[in-house]
Amino acid sequence: MLTMVEDHPRIIGGVDTHRDTHTVAAIDERGQELGHATFPTTAQGYAQLWAWLTALGHVVAVGVEGTSSYGAALTRHLLSAGGRVIEVNRPDRGTRRRVGKSAPIDALMAARGVLAGTAATAPKDTTGVIEAIAVLRSGRRSAIKSRTAAINSLRAHMITAPADLRAHLDDLPITQLIATCARLRPDHARIHDPAQAVKATLRRLARRYQALNEEIADIDADLAPLVARACPKLLKQSGIGIQTAAQLLVTAGGNPDRIRTDASFAALCGASPIPASSGRTDRHRLNRGGDRQGNHALHQIVINRIAHHQPTRDYIARRTANGLKKRDVIRCLKRYVARDVQRLITQALTESITLPTIPEQAAQNAA
Repeated sequence: MLTMVEDHPRIIGGVDTHRDTHTVAAIDERGQELGHATFPTTAQGYAQLWAWLTALGHVVAVGVEGTSSYGAALTRHLLSAGGRVIEVNRPDRGTRRRVGKSAPIDALMAARGVLAGTAATAPKDTTGVIEAIAVLRSGRRSAIKSRTAAINSLRAHMITAPADLRAHLDDLPITQLIATCARLRPDHARIHDPAQAVKATLRRLARRYQALNEEIADIDADLAPLVARACPKLLKQSGIGIQTAAQLLVTAGGNPDRIRTDASFAALCGASPIPASSGRTDRHRLNRGGDRQGNHALHQIVINRIAHHQPTRDYIARRTANGLKKRDVIRCLKRYVARDVQRLITQALTESITLPTIPEQAAQNAA
């Protein structure tokens, strides 16, 4: 909970973010609403929002919904203006059933969440190299989805293709299948013939697949040096490659003070067990919350270590001999990996803060 000092008006802001407008509400230290207003999602609108808040008194903190999506630009503006931003989640269903839903209500709930201390997470830094990694990863996921849709569509059209063409393409490995379909020569003068239409479609889908393959390779070429720059020690760990390291960096964020302990990072990745005890029953259940992509990255690391890391195989053999199921051992290993990853990322981010930026280093070298 925020500590208030009775020296001058101190207020807390809350912002409900949308694509075109942001609605801000302000409360005092007792939780009394001071007013609300709506501003456009432009540079001028962000300045007006901050000016509106500061005109009411000293702004202790501002709770913002969607600090990595609709509220990302506003978050950057508030931080650059010297404000303290807290990431807040949307109100739960029970609260919405009780008080209703509107932009002013959601903004007010965001401010009161900050005041009560239920919202206390710092937003991710969206100005550094890890934000660049996040943007590239987003484009890569989109390209992979499109590539998967292309090959699925190609295989679906093969099912209804003429028998002779299908026999020529069946049982080919995917690489040969794509190359063969890309070389098809349909007769466009007879495109009214379904056989020629199928050839044209298979050719286009195969070339789309090839183009997306090249796009993904280009993205990977951009990602590799960024990940190595952000946390080189992470790539030296067993079972961790460029993509898993990139995802874990994105999950953690670019500010080391956001995730202070390995337990909080494990919870963020959904790799921490949740107590599910009642009466005489003492047990834990699987955590299905958190960042599922971060959880998937931890799982991939463990699977890689099971295949290639002898200490991991020895650990599994020891724990299964004690009666633990293999899936439960994998969950334990994910928790251990989360601990090591959090330590390495925090160390790398802390060191990067004290190091000069590339322009500063160039100036020092020139001097």
